[in-house]
Amino acid sequence: MDVSTTLVSGAYLIAGLFFILALSGLSKHETARMGNRYGIAGMVIALVVTVLLAGDRTDWNGLFWILPAMVVAAVLGMSVARKVEMTQMPELIAILHSFVGLAAVLVGWNSSYEEHAAIAYPTIHDVEVFVGVFIGAVTFTGSIVAYLKLSAKIKSAPKMLPAHNLVNLGIIAVFVVLTIIYCLVDPENMFLRQLLLGIMTLLALFLGWHLVSSIGGGDMPVVVSMLNSYSGWAAAAAGFLLNNALLIITGALVGSSGAFLSYIMCKGMNRNFLAVISGGFGVEGGTVASDTDYGEHREITAEGAAELLREAKSVVITPGYGMATAQAQHAVAEITKVLRGKGVNVRFGIHPVAGRLPGHMNVLLAEAKVPYDIVLEMDEINDDLADTDVVLVIGANDTVNPAAMDDPNSPIAGMPVLHVWEAGDVIVFKRSMATGYAGVQNPLFFKENTQMLFGDAKERVEDILKAL
Repeated sequence: MDVSTTLVSGAYLIAGLFFILALSGLSKHETARMGNRYGIAGMVIALVVTVLLAGDRTDWNGLFWILPAMVVAAVLGMSVARKVEMTQMPELIAILHSFVGLAAVLVGWNSSYEEHAAIAYPTIHDVEVFVGVFIGAVTFTGSIVAYLKLSAKIKSAPKMLPAHNLVNLGIIAVFVVLTIIYCLVDPENMFLRQLLLGIMTLLALFLGWHLVSSIGGGDMPVVVSMLNSYSGWAAAAAGFLLNNALLIITGALVGSSGAFLSYIMCKGMNRNFLAVISGGFGVEGGTVASDTDYGEHREITAEGAAELLREAKSVVITPGYGMATAQAQHAVAEITKVLRGKGVNVRFGIHPVAGRLPGHMNVLLAEAKVPYDIVLEMDEINDDLADTDVVLVIGANDTVNPAAMDDPNSPIAGMPVLHVWEAGDVIVFKRSMATGYAGVQNPLFFKENTQMLFGDAKERVEDILKAL
């Protein structure tokens, strides 16, 4: 079957427009579902045209390999998507990023064997090979480390090697030198060329591991978006090597949007992006990172919490990763419905880096059918907290920590947080008095207007519902 260049270009253009519409749709709660549909439509067009091209170029022999691979991948993808919990989304996304990086590495190595005589611009092609493999290898190992940290298979504490910044800069410098040498080596000297590419690949794999290993738990939301950007640039590099315009467009869209998202995350944490990459804050989760004596905390029962809520006129709920692990979003949605039915003004305050993934809490609340119009960002809700009767902190810790404002020596100093302590009463849902993912003690737990409600968040919310 002959697939004309005009038809391919037109199909790729339409697919690219769908991807742009997908990004636009995903920027708002109300249009996120449609944004997903646009993305699916664009990917279907891209796959169909790519398969037809493979058949055209190889007299359909290529389909013998492509179609079975697509079937296996589709079955695996659907199986994982059906089983994965919302709390596991961050690590799932991280491991998917690793596949993109590995694909870029394989495409780069395969392209390195092409005959120079058949390439219009061999030097540019050599640079594309080196850059594509480098970005792909960094993305591959970096994503695997992110997956292991997010899934708690390894400690979240940053692993700092001696002179780690110099190590990173040294590897990048060696990469530049090896790229130049690779372009200057005689194309007939395949052994030396592949040796250079192999050395660079190993260095890039180590760099990916080292970059993410040196980032602490508190910066993991930035890591996810950063790896998203890396995977996009890796895909774009593969697009150049495969001479596929749509792959270049898609990779550039993912890379640039991921980079911008990383910037937003860093702004939300008052962190410098380069500082995050060179080594984030955080110690092993669950440990006490401060010896400061904040006094004794106060506890409250579910019945006591229900009494406070019954008398309240305004309530703000600030969720965190603890809500996700307890799968309490549906119970929280139910208590929201009950309180609103009693005339209570209930709203949600979402910190930009709540959870382990940008937008993690928004997705959970949308899944539980919480109305979009009462889910507000930190900047929208902070000024109203002083006039709020009760704040329910459900599984959040670092994002409501006043030490970010009051303690210049705190690892999270300067990080914008939700000012929940300004409310009349604060009820904190936690399993214990352990610190959050960043490993920083929270003085909020010891304030006079704060009471702790210990136990599983879902069970405690259900207990409050019963009391109401």
